[in-house]
Amino acid sequence: MKGSKGNHGLSDQVRSVAVRRYVQPAVRAGKTKISIAARDLMEDLRPKGFPDKNWHQICSAIQAEKFLRANGLEIEGVDGPPSRTSSTVVVHYRLAGPVESTGEKAPQDQEAAASLTGETPEEWAHRMTGKLFGLMKEEFAAFGGGEAFLRWVRSEDEDETA
Repeated sequence: MKGSKGNHGLSDQVRSVAVRRYVQPAVRAGKTKISIAARDLMEDLRPKGFPDKNWHQICSAIQAEKFLRANGLEIEGVDGPPSRTSSTVVVHYRLAGPVESTGEKAPQDQEAAASLTGETPEEWAHRMTGKLFGLMKEEFAAFGGGEAFLRWVRSEDEDETA
């Protein structure tokens, strides 16, 4: 994966090194929090022929949804400038779910997923449902509450079947 493959190849290279050098060791050590500094990642990438000072590529690759989802990570915070792109950027993650890219089999049940984050199954379930709770909050409010929203949804179904 040299730089000649274009930006997509470079992003894959960044993600691959970040996983191998930072994510996997933290997961193996049982950590639930991980931080990756762009400057440190550049030092790891430079010997592999990565273009020097390509901060935008590094920062965007380790903050991309693709990287987060594949490694069961959530961004807790980003230190650095508001652009979130700089040699001074440090991204702080929390292990939020099963890690798929380590080659380990992803857990198939909530108890196994919870064990990866160091939570009890009940804590994991509460955290997951808490995220879902706020997902539709604004939609429900726009329709005058949950029951009004359901009436609206049902009326749409009835119109289609008529």
